[in-house]
Formats: sequence, C-alpha cells, structure tokens
Amino acid sequence: MKITKETKVYIAGCGGMLGEAVYEYFSARSQVLATDIDQNTDWLEYADVREYGDMHRSITAFDPDLIINLAALTDLEYCEKNPDNAWATNALGAENVALIASKLDVPIVYICTAGIVDGKQDVYNDFDAPNPLSIYAKAKYHGELFVQRNNQQHFIFRAGWMMGGGPEKDKKFVNKIFQQIQSGQKELFVVDDKLGTPTYTVSFARGIFKVVESGLFGLYNQVCGGDCSRYDVAVEFVKLLGLEEEIKVTKVSSDHFKTEYFAPRPPSEKLVNFKLDRRNINFMPDWHDALRDYAERFK
Repeated sequence: MKITKETKVYIAGCGGMLGEAVYEYFSARSQVLATDIDQNTDWLEYADVREYGDMHRSITAFDPDLIINLAALTDLEYCEKNPDNAWATNALGAENVALIASKLDVPIVYICTAGIVDGKQDVYNDFDAPNPLSIYAKAKYHGELFVQRNNQQHFIFRAGWMMGGGPEKDKKFVNKIFQQIQSGQKELFVVDDKLGTPTYTVSFARGIFKVVESGLFGLYNQVCGGDCSRYDVAVEFVKLLGLEEEIKVTKVSSDHFKTEYFAPRPPSEKLVNFKLDRRNINFMPDWHDALRDYAERFK
C-alpha cells in the first residue's frame, strides 16, 4: 500500500520507546491517531488494548487504513510476578486489536520479540521454530500466532534488544547503563553470556513503513546487522560517550544478577533478517552505527 498524507494510521500502545519513533516517522507522512493507557505526551489519546469495547470504539471512530499494535508489557520480571496482566495485555490485547482489524478488513502490524526462542541454537532466521520460556515471551508468541491465523493482511516484525527513546523513555539496557554512569559508578558489571541483536527504534520505525509500503505481507525478523553480547554493547556505549578511561566494564555471568533478573531468558536470541534481505526490503543498519547515532541523545 502507498502511504500518503491522506492515509489514516491507528497506533495502539504508542506511549513507549518504540511508540515515540513510530509516531514521529508515521505522523510526518500520514494521518496518525496514537493511543495508550499512559498518556505521557500530548499527542496520545486514551485506549486500553485489554478492553475490546474500548478499542473497538476508538479504532472504528477513526476508520483507519492501517492499524499498528505496539502495546506490550516488556518487563520480564513484572510479567512473571503479574501473569494475569501480562496475558491480558500481550495476548488478549493482541487478539482484540487483531479481531478489529479483521472486521474492518484493514492491514495490521504486530510487533513480536526475539525473546520467543529458547536459545538452543546460536542464530535464528524467520523460519526457525520458537520455544518461549518466560510468561512475557509466551504471551507475545500467542499474539503472533493469533495475528498470523486470523489476519490475512498482516505484517509481523520480530525485534531484538530494543534501544531508543533516550533518557526519558528508554526502559531497556542502554539507559540502565547510562543511569549507573550518571549515579557515579566507575565500574559496570555486565553479563557476557547473553547474546542477541540490538534493534534501534528509529530504524525499526522506518523499516515498518517501508515494508508496509512493499505490500509483502508476512512475518519478518527485523533487527540491526551484526550480533553481540550485553558486555559488547556496554563497552561500545561507554566508548561512544568518551568515558572509556573513566569507566571500567567488567564481565560477569548471568548468575551475578539472578536475584534481580529471575525471569528465564534464552542464552542466545540472535536473529538474522533472512526474508528482508532476500526481498530487498532490509532497511536496518549495523548495530554499531545505530548505537553511535543513539549515543548522541545521551551526550
């Protein structure tokens, strides 16, 4: 589909770090209605993906040409402690939005995660079988399967380690490292036994737009090029901030954080953009370049 200034795009769950990037990219090129339960910016309206009637009223009143569902609880430990809310948001919420998209006969974009694999392989392409370990991953994978089965016009994107949103909205690894630096810590303890592929929200939003315009429906891994450990990301980030002489980054195993981060995580969730590459619709940069761009927001 060609997206123009007249195209109406409804974005659910748009209040987070990915939502900021998707809103900025799409609102510059189309008519956007962005909703969330957390109205943390003036361009967000209230709608709750957990409530079918709520979503149905909000979406049908806007009459969109495209629906993007970004709504998710992404804190793995929260999801383990609050399984009902995790299933309601990440699984039932995905069903609700998908059902409405199907009723309106409108294409839907759903965001899934590399976290749905079990890590028994080193690298996963789009066709490798998931085996989710955590409640977060199980609920997200349910949403993916539901959208695949019930929406012929679907774009599903599996993201890796998300980075974006800056100090204000980033709830993930890069900002956690930055907060430790800001608090005055001179030594950072970072795991080197968890492997993955960083995914820059700004590039990811552009990728969504371009792949939707291609009209090639389906499921796609969409991550930055290259792979790394958490330790590698921390070392590179500290270097980009110009602090490598002041901050020591020390390797530890996951056992070091087993009390704080108790949700099961795969040892490797490295993805490759197999389908995007072969269809010539891969718009994701190498993770080093993406992190270099992102680090500017923290300087």
